Amino acid sequence: MLFPRIVVAGCGNPLFADDGYGPAVIEALQEVDLPEDVKVIDAGLGGPHFIFTLLDPEVTKRLIIVDCADFGAEPGTLARLAVEDLPPGAYRDAHSWDLAEPLQRLKDRVEITIIGCQPKHVSAPDFEMGLTEEVQAAVPKTVSYILKELGVENGAL
Repeated sequence: MLFPRIVVAGCGNPLFADDGYGPAVIEALQEVDLPEDVKVIDAGLGGPHFIFTLLDPEVTKRLIIVDCADFGAEPGTLARLAVEDLPPGAYRDAHSWDLAEPLQRLKDRVEITIIGCQPKHVSAPDFEMGLTEEVQAAVPKTVSYILKELGVENGAL
């Protein structure tokens, strides 16, 4: 399979505390038996650039992005966000590329869901390995939710 029907991409950097939420979810999902047409990828910091190389709108029908996101909630709170929920300029990758704009162009051809987790602590630019307790507790909840979205298991946000 050159292009998957569904891409689940975890964004973030485990070297910066709760910024490692996306990769932690992907690591947990890699332990689950998923349908063959689902690609689960740790997209890291350069994720947005990498994600777009995995998509062919003729084949790929769904993109689920997993990332920490500051939406003013209690640490560890999960939110399902649509591309429209992203304020222009507010969602950027490590190279300060505004991701909302290319996602806006893609959303009419690929269903895009962003699963955000409210971080407690992001240590960048200082290195600090490990998620806070609140965000670590959100990882299995996120996995359950994604499995439900994929029709594999029940789950809820």
